[in-house]
Formats: sequence, structure tokens, C-alpha cells
Amino acid sequence: MEKISVCITTFNSGRTLGACLESVKWADEIVVLDSFSSDDTLEIAKVYQCRISQHSFMGYSKQKQMVLDAASHRWTLLLDSDEAVSPALQERIKELLRTGPTADGYEFPRLEQVFWRMNNPRTRLNYFMRFFDRSKCRMSTHTVHESPQVSGVVARLEEPFYHYSETDLRIKVDKVNAYSSGSVADKVAKGKAPSPWILVLYPPFYFVRLYFFKRNFLNGWAGFIGSVVGTFYAFLKYAKLYEYHQRRRYGDSLLPQGAPSSQPEKISS
Repeated sequence: MEKISVCITTFNSGRTLGACLESVKWADEIVVLDSFSSDDTLEIAKVYQCRISQHSFMGYSKQKQMVLDAASHRWTLLLDSDEAVSPALQERIKELLRTGPTADGYEFPRLEQVFWRMNNPRTRLNYFMRFFDRSKCRMSTHTVHESPQVSGVVARLEEPFYHYSETDLRIKVDKVNAYSSGSVADKVAKGKAPSPWILVLYPPFYFVRLYFFKRNFLNGWAGFIGSVVGTFYAFLKYAKLYEYHQRRRYGDSLLPQGAPSSQPEKISS
């Protein structure tokens, strides 16, 4: 029977970490890499006898690669601290460990909390790579939306896991603001510059994709609100990229003569 390491990165994760750890307490080890939390994150981790280390935040990709490198076992389940494994997925993973995985990595669907409710299972769900042979995996280097990149055979499981990140609109909007800035850093590094027309044409298409093609209409008003905020994210990441290049092009030349200089926000990777 294969052994498994569960790897989790944390920062002030006390609100959701208990549910996350409760869903994986059967694992052979739980490795937590914390970015110096100031809440009760570490106390919760100690209750579940996690192997805890701390490191200042280096970016999502590097942080997750570090916690993967700290694992003892080849087979790894990588989770965010606001995710939890459903009972059905727990049993499926245990079965694979007993019989021996036939693929090098497994992806499965994620049920999202949409403000005051969990999304409808008939919503078109996104699949994420979370269970894999870490000897055949490295994290991608994206600033945001980083993911494990598995070299080998990838299979898909249908049992879901849960995501408790967007419990209210404030959290969702804060996340949209942070992720859109991170997306700019990735696009600048790749030398991309947008046409202003993408600000006009892309967001309406993105709303249709989220609300109708992804079936968020099944989530009632929560689905509508989430789709609108998601569309704002699509707009914001290109608006910020356009702003970055306009600042590079014009500097302070469009300010009134004699006005104090304004410094553009630095884009970091």
C-alpha cells in the first residue's frame, strides 16, 4: 500500500483550516508550510499533529513547491487551506493507495462556495490537479493560478473536493483585485500589451461564458452576482495591463505642468 503526504500552505487560515485538516486526518503525514500567521492557524495545525515549518511568503508557486519538497512520501495530495476533501473523494484516494495508482497524477472537480451557498453540482465544474507522484511533478511558475505540472499519465476522478474561499463579496472582491494585479505581472513578463478594444469586447463574452456556458444560472442570485464579479476580474486584469503600458508610455507628461510627479505602481513577479 502506498503512503501519502498531504501538503498545505497557510497564512492566517484559522477560519477554514480545521475543516481542511479534518478531511485528511487519515493521511500518513500532513505537512504545513506557514507564512508566519498571526491568528490561531498554528494551534489548529498542532491539534492534527501536522509537521509544521515557516517561511516568509515567496509567491504562490514557490511556496507550494517548497511544501512539496518537504514531504516524506512520493504520493502527495496538495491542498489550499480553504479546501477540503469530500467523503467520496477520501474513499477513492484510499482505494487508489491500496490498489496502486495507475496514473502519475489525478485531477478532480471542485465544488465552490458561492457566498451564502455551495454551487449546484450541475454547474460546469473546473477540474484541478491535486493528487500526484511528486517525483514527476513541478509547480508552474505563474504568479497567480499556479498549478502542478505532471510529467506522465494524467487521469480524471469524478468525486469532488470543496472550496470555501469566497464566503462573502468582500473576500471575492479583494481576491479579484489581488489576482488581477498578479496577472499583470505574468503578462508583462511575457511581453504582452492589450488593445483597448479588449476592454470593450472581452468582458461581455466572459459573462456569457460564466453565467450560461458554466451554468452559474443554476446558483440563483449568488450565481449571477458571482458571474458579474468574475466578469469584473476579466475586465480588471486587462485594464491594469493597459494602465501599466500607458504609464510606461506617457509617464507624467499628461499631468498639468508643474504638478507633483506621480510614480506608477511597480509590477513584481
